Amino acid sequence: MTLKYTAVSEFPQIIEKLENTFSKNLTKPINYRKKQLERLYNLLDENEQEICDALYKDLHKHKTESLLGEINVIKQDCLDAIEHLDEWASPEYVKVGVAFKLNRCHIRKDPVGLVLIIGAWNYPVYLVLLPLVGAIAAGCTAIIKPSELAMYTATIIDALLPKYLDQEAYKCINGGVTEVTELLKYKFDHIFYTGSGAVGKKIMLAASNYLTPVTLELGGKSPAILDDNINFSVTAKRLIWAKSFNSGQTCIAPDYILCTKKTQEALLKEIPKVLRDQFGNDIQKSPDYARIINHRHFDRLVKLLEQTKGNIVIGGKTDRNDLFIEPTFVENVLKDDKLMEDEIFGPIFPIVIVENIKEAVKFINEKDFPLSLYPFSNDNDTIKFILDNTRSGGVTVNDCLIHATVPTLPFGGIGASGTGSYHGRKSFEIFTHERSVLKSPFFSEKLLERRYAPYNELNYKILNWLMFSKPNFTNKRNKGKWKINNILGVLCIIIVAYFVKKKFIK
Repeated sequence: MTLKYTAVSEFPQIIEKLENTFSKNLTKPINYRKKQLERLYNLLDENEQEICDALYKDLHKHKTESLLGEINVIKQDCLDAIEHLDEWASPEYVKVGVAFKLNRCHIRKDPVGLVLIIGAWNYPVYLVLLPLVGAIAAGCTAIIKPSELAMYTATIIDALLPKYLDQEAYKCINGGVTEVTELLKYKFDHIFYTGSGAVGKKIMLAASNYLTPVTLELGGKSPAILDDNINFSVTAKRLIWAKSFNSGQTCIAPDYILCTKKTQEALLKEIPKVLRDQFGNDIQKSPDYARIINHRHFDRLVKLLEQTKGNIVIGGKTDRNDLFIEPTFVENVLKDDKLMEDEIFGPIFPIVIVENIKEAVKFINEKDFPLSLYPFSNDNDTIKFILDNTRSGGVTVNDCLIHATVPTLPFGGIGASGTGSYHGRKSFEIFTHERSVLKSPFFSEKLLERRYAPYNELNYKILNWLMFSKPNFTNKRNKGKWKINNILGVLCIIIVAYFVKKKFIK
C-alpha cells in the first residue's frame, strides 16, 4: 500500500479557506463546537473495527491496546469537553483592588485561530485526534498531519475525517518530510507537535519566523527507580506491561531501571514468570504483542543490542522479517553504555546498578529532564526525597504510564522532554487566548482625572493609596487595619461616584 500525499500546490488554498472560516466566526459558537465534538466521537465509535484493523496493519497492535491506548481515551476527552465546555469557555470575572471597583474586569476565552497538529507514528490516532479535541473545543480551525510511517492509519483518518467533521474548518494533510517542511513555511496561530527532540527543534525554529507559539510533546529517557523494599512480583508485572505495551514504542515507556545489585537479582528472578503469564512460552506467537514500526527502527534497536557492554540475561530474540524484538533485559549496564545515550523507544530494558536512592537521583539529574519518572518504594519519605530532588514532565509512583491516562491531569514535558501540556481542560486552554478586558464607565472620570498631567503630590498619594497594597511582613495586627482602610477606600469611591453620576448623568 502507498499513502497518497497531499499536493504541496494545494496548501495555499487549504490554509486560506480555513483562515476565512475562522474570520467569519463559524467555529466560535459553543453549539457548533459541541456538534463537531459529537461527530468526532461518532467517527471513532462507528468505525472502531476499521481503525483497529489499520493499527494492526501498521503496528500489529492488539485490539485491546488500540482501544485502551488510543480510541477510548479520545472518546472520553470528547465527552468531557462537551460536558464542561460551557464552563471552560465562559468569561472569568476577576476580583480587583480598590481603585478598580467601578470597572468591570473579566477574562475572555478566545480561540487562537488556525492551528497545525503534527502527529507521530507510535500512537497514530491518539496523537493527532486528541489534540484536535482541544482545538475544536477552543473554537479554532485546524489542519492535522498524521504520521506517514503509519500509512494505513493515516489513510483511514484521511478518508473518515471529511465524512464527519466540517471541511470548512478541519482538514487532513498527508505527506512526509517535504510536505511538512513546506507546510511550516506558512503562518499558523499555534503548532502542536509530537515526536523526537531533533524534529522538535526544527518545528520550533520554523515557528520562530512568525513568533508562533508551540506545544512540543517529545520524550527522553524516563527512568524507573526501584527501592529495596518493594513487592518484586507486582513490580515485575507492571514494568513488563509498560515496556511491552506497543512493543516499547511509547514516549513515556520506562526507558531504563536504576536499582541496587540486590534489587536487580530479585527483580530478574520474577521477570521470566511474568513474561510467560502475559505472552506464553513463545512471545512471537502471542497475538497480544506488537511489532516495531519499520525496518529502519528495527535495525536501530538491534544495533543497540550488538553494541551494549551489558549482559543480555532475558530475551534478545529478533526476527527482521517479522519486525519482532523480544522483551530484552540487559543487566549491569554501565552509565556510559550505548543503551544509555538516547531514548531506546523499543522493548529493551537496561538495568544500571547504583548504591542507593541518592546515587539514583544524582544519575537522573545529570541527564536531560525525562518526560516521566517511575519511583517504586513502600517508603513515603523515599518517594518524597525523589520528587523533591528531581524534575520530570510527570510521575507515576509504584506503576508506569497511568498518570497519562487521567484526563484531569495535565500531560507534558519539561526542558528537552517537551514544552506545554494537554489532556482534558488543558487541551482547551493551549488553543485558547485568555484575553483581559476592562470596561470603564464614563461617570468615574472625576475620580480618574487625578492621573492626568500636570502631576502633583496629593494626587499621587491618593492614587497610590487606592491602587497599591502596603507591605505587612511581620505585624499581623495590621491586617485588620488594612481591611478597614480598604473598606473606607471603597466607600469613598462609591460616594464620589454617586455625586459625579448625579451631576453629569441626568
